[in-house]
Amino acid sequence: MVDNKKVIEILQAIVKKMVEEKDFLTELDNKIGDGDHGINLARGFAAVDEQLPGIADKDIGTILKNTGMKLVSTVGGASGPLYGTAFMKAGGAVAGKMEVGGEDFIAMMEAAIEGIKLRGKAVEGEKTMLDALLPAVNAFKEEYGKAADFKAAFAKALAAAENGVEYTKTIIATKGRASYLGERSIGHQDPGATSTLFLLQTIGEKL
Repeated sequence: MVDNKKVIEILQAIVKKMVEEKDFLTELDNKIGDGDHGINLARGFAAVDEQLPGIADKDIGTILKNTGMKLVSTVGGASGPLYGTAFMKAGGAVAGKMEVGGEDFIAMMEAAIEGIKLRGKAVEGEKTMLDALLPAVNAFKEEYGKAADFKAAFAKALAAAENGVEYTKTIIATKGRASYLGERSIGHQDPGATSTLFLLQTIGEKL
């Protein structure tokens, strides 16, 4: 089980990771987007970091909802509403809980995905963050269903997310600024899928 203190620790690690990868994510976005993905995420997560001490004793649902609201209000572009919605929906799935386990993780991820789909009007295969997140969650569910082994399931999820990022290089973008490039977007990996992979990798490292 993961408690609220561990969730705070994970969020602090995600902040650090997004700041570290700011330039790389921005470089990816320069090629097919607005060139601000890394900058926006780093700013948003830095704002999240500032509010964490004040919500550290709250339940996990509240912590994630507050994180989502802060991201929506501070991250520019499309990624703010998408990441923010994902965290808010995940928080709603574990409202009031001080500890979460594997089944809760699945519920959080599924809620996050539904939120992203609704907010972004996107589906898998459109060169978005869903191309990393959906395969990861499906792989986690399949492996976790076998023996309820969180570590093994998360390893499968990370591998699926990595494959998803690679997959984005092979497809045409049909959402956001990248969609203006049409076939010229082929060969470039999606910044949103990449930042999603970084987020999942950080969770894996802390667990």
